[in-house]
Amino acid sequence: MTERLKPDSPVARKVFPSPNHGERRAAAIDALILHYTGMPTGDAALRRLVDPIAEVSAHYFVWEDGMTLQLVPEARRAWHAGMSRWAGEADMNSASIGIEIVNPGHDEGCPPFPAQQMAAVAALCRDICLRHHIAPQRVLAHSDIAPGRKRDPGEAFPWEELHRAGVGHWVEPAPIQPGPSFEAGSLGPPVTALQTMLALYGYDLEANGVYDERTRVVVEAFQRHFRPQKVDGVADLSTLKTLRALLDALPRAMA
Repeated sequence: MTERLKPDSPVARKVFPSPNHGERRAAAIDALILHYTGMPTGDAALRRLVDPIAEVSAHYFVWEDGMTLQLVPEARRAWHAGMSRWAGEADMNSASIGIEIVNPGHDEGCPPFPAQQMAAVAALCRDICLRHHIAPQRVLAHSDIAPGRKRDPGEAFPWEELHRAGVGHWVEPAPIQPGPSFEAGSLGPPVTALQTMLALYGYDLEANGVYDERTRVVVEAFQRHFRPQKVDGVADLSTLKTLRALLDALPRAMA
């Protein structure tokens, strides 16, 4: 029965259904969220994603060798994002498609993502973004939409490589160099400006002029995606310049 089901994407080899999904509540799918599985093995992760007791899932699952499964129909609301928010949207499960990429993540030292796996991820992302008209800046990390709570797919994930393959928004990170920075305890208009820029990009952050814990974890999430050479939650010159360059590179209507 399962073998006769046809995946939504031609990149997926077959359907391996998860029961963990529901009705979408958003008007349209306009985001793509990338995750790592964060478990010792892909088999363990797949078992969890199809276990009704776990109450988690994703639309797609990509093995290390690139073999791709579809777990949830794209028309359905998979349970991959959890408590999250982006650009004012609080139900990212309804607004997005989720891809789980087999990788044990931070607990195992963030091993590299194999070339075969990344080729499949890129092909899958291109297909999904084309069919659903998902803008490059809406291809996001789980850590982007849930700062402080999630770290995946991690700073070892090759976002620049994915961008070269035609997926996602990216600029060359500004070099790390000595200079003024903002961190815990910083106050005033410059902090407000930083918070405003992060919120303008999409991060869930209030511009209150205080470099509080929420600001720190959002900066860390930003660095994890866009300036992965140093992820410390400190807004140094490299972080600020990279953020400005990303905003400048957005389509005019977005910036």
